[in-house]
Amino acid sequence: MEMLWFWLVSVMVAIYAVMDGFDFGSGVLHLFVARTEAERREVLAAIGPLWDGNEVWLLAAGGAMFLAFPRLLASGFSGFYLAMFMVVWSLILRGIAIEFRSHVHDAMWRSFWDLVFAVASALLPVLLGAALGNVVRGVPLDATGYFQIPLFTHFGVANPVGILDWYTVLMGVLVLATLTAHGALFLAWKTSGALHERCRRAAQPLWLATAALAVLATWATAEVNPALYRNLSHAGLAWVGVALFLGGLAAVFAGLYGNRFLQAFLGSSAFIVGILAATAACVWPVMLPSTLDPAASITAYNASAGAASLRAGMVWWFIGFPLALAYFAYLFWIHRGKAQAPGEGEGY
Repeated sequence: MEMLWFWLVSVMVAIYAVMDGFDFGSGVLHLFVARTEAERREVLAAIGPLWDGNEVWLLAAGGAMFLAFPRLLASGFSGFYLAMFMVVWSLILRGIAIEFRSHVHDAMWRSFWDLVFAVASALLPVLLGAALGNVVRGVPLDATGYFQIPLFTHFGVANPVGILDWYTVLMGVLVLATLTAHGALFLAWKTSGALHERCRRAAQPLWLATAALAVLATWATAEVNPALYRNLSHAGLAWVGVALFLGGLAAVFAGLYGNRFLQAFLGSSAFIVGILAATAACVWPVMLPSTLDPAASITAYNASAGAASLRAGMVWWFIGFPLALAYFAYLFWIHRGKAQAPGEGEGY
């Protein structure tokens, strides 16, 4: 039961990374690829019907974690208190920027909120990538199951560690590059004209940078947590993840060179899901490793709720999850085709 819930939570985290990931990438890019007010409205029109719904997957993943692994959530929230608030404020600022930019018809007002949108969109992937790096590297968990960790210490991976060090920053940069490239493909798929052309041109170097950073991050992970790759030999699902992200990367470049941008976007989605799936399979059953004592690590077994709670939650998960998928499928269907910039006073 614990393994099933581990993978259910992992699935929702992966969906969130794919869905909100193109929002983040679009936000980072929109100052560079959209040169006019109409083009910026077109970018916002492409993500406008989707961005707030995409964030529901973060809440769903957190809710599932609260139900299935309450000890993990309690420890993580207390230890990453500052980082959590940085994530929350960045999410709030993104939403405010999208909604507020057209409330005042003034160029300086709109430029300010466009900058806020871009900065918050860039900060979130870095923070979430650093969080992934902390999960792989470990945190100073003691026998009580709790930890306190500063934002940074000496930028090394040995104790005393901070949230940010050379490895977690590298992971943050990798996630930033990946989601920016992911957003470029989404915009290339959903926009037209000069804006589409700029997104298409931006996507190729971004994906080359992402591939290079992925190689570098693979080496760095082997240095920081060599046990993770030793688990590959007996983690069958990890090989499925490896196949997904390699196949996804191939689909990205094939789609780019063939001007098949939906294929490229689906390939980038598979790339993201594959990396997360391979990582989850290799760390199982550890969910938050301890840098002080491996015996103090939080695992799916020692962090899980009771069996009755897990069984009851599973019933509702298998009711709610298909409904959420159906809603998003319908949302994409009714907003199919190229995005159109709304007129003045019509939003965004």
